[in-house]
Amino acid sequence: MSSTVLHVRAETKPLEHRSAITPSIAKKLVDAGYVVNVEESPLSIFHNKEYESTGATIVPTGSWTNAPSEHIIVGLKELPEEDFPLKHTHVQFAHCYKGQGGWDTVLNRFPRGKGTLLDLEFLEDENGRRVAAFGYHAGFAGAALALMAWAWQLTHGKDQAMPGVTAYENEDALIKDVKDAVEKGRSKAGRLPRVLVIGALGRCGKGAVDLCEKAGLDDILKWDLPETKAKPGPYQEIVESDVFVNCIYLSAKIPPFISPDSLASPSRNLSVVCDVSCDTTNPHNPIPIYDINTTFSEPTVPVTLPRGSNDLPLSVISIDHLPSLLPREASEAFSTALLPSLLQLKDWRNVRVWQQAEKLFKEKCATLPEGAVDGRAELIAGQS
Repeated sequence: MSSTVLHVRAETKPLEHRSAITPSIAKKLVDAGYVVNVEESPLSIFHNKEYESTGATIVPTGSWTNAPSEHIIVGLKELPEEDFPLKHTHVQFAHCYKGQGGWDTVLNRFPRGKGTLLDLEFLEDENGRRVAAFGYHAGFAGAALALMAWAWQLTHGKDQAMPGVTAYENEDALIKDVKDAVEKGRSKAGRLPRVLVIGALGRCGKGAVDLCEKAGLDDILKWDLPETKAKPGPYQEIVESDVFVNCIYLSAKIPPFISPDSLASPSRNLSVVCDVSCDTTNPHNPIPIYDINTTFSEPTVPVTLPRGSNDLPLSVISIDHLPSLLPREASEAFSTALLPSLLQLKDWRNVRVWQQAEKLFKEKCATLPEGAVDGRAELIAGQS
């Protein structure tokens, strides 16, 4: 029986330095009998020589498109915005299952080419918990940038946007820069910032709280379901905090956490929102005060405040690949957690976690508009 081939494609999203399969995990897969092909990736934090020593084979960037259809394509972020049908089984984050803008354009490429999407966001264990997630490092990085943005506003004024940032080699280097920034901000404000984290009990929220604590903050409000269920938003506690970090997992429509009207409060201290959840195009986004994703090169976007607001600026950070600020640590943590499932890919159609992912894929394809794809009826029938 021939070996299962995993093809690790190069990431194409600007400043995306992570990998779903790190060199240490590639070696474990090779040792388990997999053939692992890794595309040359100029953006990756991991160098070719790190993979070469594992037994993996380095292949050209973008070569996945011509790989045999039985090869499994493993990536992280969305594929480039092209239109050709997809013939492979793809393991990745596709961001097209929750009604995001353009979801149908993204999704219908798979059934058109008789390919399959096994979305990493929805891989769950027997208890319904994510098999692997970048949440911790997303929250950690998001809170770091939010504190830097708070300090930047105080030291440079509201008319000068926070400059771009680049990936850090390690956590210690990031913490040092955050502490330096917070100290400069404290000197201007006369105090440390108050930070409110919603979703504080989850992986993402824990990362945000840990960053704030490592930065030396002592006024951190940690909210989760008990607080948000006790009363509907908008929340005055958010606008009275200096920094708000949103770390919830949005699965249904909820009242907004902030609204344009709530920002008009004369007691507003809020000057930075980091929407780690980054449901920018989701129609149920509970932070409806911005409508674009930001980037590492332009981390913040100013919010247009309602008439009568005080003079404080307000910026939003809405970067959808925050863990790439710490790409090595984030990738290692994610890939290690994913390894048990990766080791089951050779027989994935008979493995519960992958069967569940395929079932969800078919269910979502069945919601595509009539006539959007050839083979839609086959997919619907295949659910029975």
